[in-house]
Parts: sequence; C-alpha cells; structure tokens
Amino acid sequence: MSLSVNIHKELEDFTLNVQFETEGEMMALLGASGCGKSMTLKCIAGLETPDRGKIILNGRTLFDSDRRTNISPQRRRVGCLFQQYALFPNMTVRENLLAAARRLPKDRREAAVDEKLRSFRIEDTDKLYPRQLSGGQQQRAALARVFLSEPECLLLDEPFSALDSYLKWQTELELSELLRHFEGDVLLVTHDRNEAYRLCKTVCVLADGKSEEKVGVRDLMAEPRTVSAALISGCKNFSRVRRIDATHVQCLNWGVTLETSQEVSSICTYAGVRAHSLHIARSGEPNRFDARVVRVIDDAFSTILMLAPEGGNSMLRMELPKEEWALMRNPSMVLLGVAPEHVMTLSGEM
Repeated sequence: MSLSVNIHKELEDFTLNVQFETEGEMMALLGASGCGKSMTLKCIAGLETPDRGKIILNGRTLFDSDRRTNISPQRRRVGCLFQQYALFPNMTVRENLLAAARRLPKDRREAAVDEKLRSFRIEDTDKLYPRQLSGGQQQRAALARVFLSEPECLLLDEPFSALDSYLKWQTELELSELLRHFEGDVLLVTHDRNEAYRLCKTVCVLADGKSEEKVGVRDLMAEPRTVSAALISGCKNFSRVRRIDATHVQCLNWGVTLETSQEVSSICTYAGVRAHSLHIARSGEPNRFDARVVRVIDDAFSTILMLAPEGGNSMLRMELPKEEWALMRNPSMVLLGVAPEHVMTLSGEM
C-alpha cells in the first residue's frame, strides 16, 4: 500500500505546494488553521484539481497534469470523512449506508449494511435521519458509510472537532481500534498535536501551504527542526539567535548565551525552549540566568510563570507543579536553568 502526492495549486491567499509519500501507514497532516491541510485532502479525493503535479495511489495514477489524467472521485477508491460528516439529510442511516454499498453485488448489500450497523453500534438508528442523531452517532454512521465503499485510502479531516471532550475521547479510541484492521494508508488532518501523537506513526507539517519533510511523530515532539514544526508541537518560547560556534547560540530576545547539545547549523535562525523544560537552576549547571517574575497564572494542574530575563526584551513562559511554586513563597526574581539537550536550534521564520 502506498500513496505519493506531489501537487501545486495557486490559491487566493497562498500557494499550496505539498509533497509526501506514505507506505501503508497513518500519517498526520499537522498545521495551523488555513495552512492548506483540508485543501490537500480535497485534491487527493478529486474534489479539487491541482494546477500541476501527480497523485498516485497503490500504483494507480489518480492525477497527472502532464498526461492530463484526472480520475473522477467515484473511481479513486478514496474514503473521506470531513468535519460535517456529509450524511445525506433526506436519507435514513440505512439508506445512507446502502448508497455507499453500491459497488457490492446486490445480494450482498443488505447483509453488508447490517454488519456495519452492528460493528459501529448504530443498529438502533437505522431508520433515523441524520438530524435525529447525536454527534457521536453521526460520526459512526459516516465512518460506517466510508468503510462500506471499500476504500484503499482513508482521508480524515478533523474527525473529532464537532464532539465534546468526553465523546471525542471515546470516539478516538473506537476509531483507533477500527484502523488497526485497515491495511491502506490513512491521512489525518488535525491541528491537535496530542491527537496526532496518539494516533499516528508519522507526521508532515504544513506551514503557509508548504509541506515540510515527513518525520516520525515522536521525532517531531523531541527534536523539531524548524520554527513551524516547533510551534505546532507546542513550544511557547522562541528567541532569534546569532550562532557563536557549533554548540553555543546568543539568544537575542532573552539576552543570554545558551549551550546546546545539538550542533548549531549555519541556517539556524531561532532557539526554542519548552515551558516545562525551564527549571529553577542548581549550582554549577550550564545555562543559568536571572529572570524577573512578571505574572503568576494559576492553571488547572500547574502554575504558569511569565518571566522577563535580565537584559532581554521578550518574556519566557515556565510551567511548574503547584506544590513546587508554593514552596518558593512568591519570589520576585528566579534563577532559571535549561539543560543543553532541551535547547532546540531551529531554521525558518516566525
């Protein structure tokens, strides 16, 4: 199983320029809203046409601008689950599923629909219309319809965005179990890094319509290489840098020089430090500097400190366990530390 995408499309606000390959895996397309994730899925599904490029699924060319190939959506064998689920509003759940089973022989359709109704636990809703279903029931019906079409590839566009937090978690568990038995490629569009981490093996970050290199999802969280990847992975603290040598950068916004364990490349433009990687420094450790406590924010399970480094011009965010902050007795100044291995050296721009 494989999917190869290399497409270019001029849009009103930006240019979509996406390139990646998958091999029987579940990959996340991760990026901020409006970066081109959903448009990429629509191009793969055949709902939008790229200006140029190629899309190849399991050796079948779905789109090739040079050869003027553009297979219709109905013939692509691509299953799509979009945010609004797109169930036919004038059809019952059973009728929606029967519409997706048309490629099956007539004598197998009813049995196939019954099997999907049972496996997705929506057999009691088969005579109801979409407007009569809960959000979770609508999603399960839409998923059952997608699987009935026997797709070779699944495209999931923010599939949990319309659900409340508890139902989202339950549905994510169910979907994860279902996808364990699916042998084709799966693309999950999301801006939720935790969702991508739990469900996917690999990730491709999109920023302003341009795709970055596909990486392992754990590699993205541990060692992002670009500013856009670090942003989408949840990093909150960034400073423009000047390279000093292979293991030191001058952080211009924080007014400090930091040692790194990563080699500082010639194209390094920023340093990033995660909020939970900052700590109260101990004697003798590297990367210590003073910072003034500007604001203390009581979060649900931690204390967030907004800190102004001495000699800097932008603040740092630090997260501490509530008990640790309580023991510090509200100091106005703190001595911060960050381990060299937690200083991310990044290329690109904010």
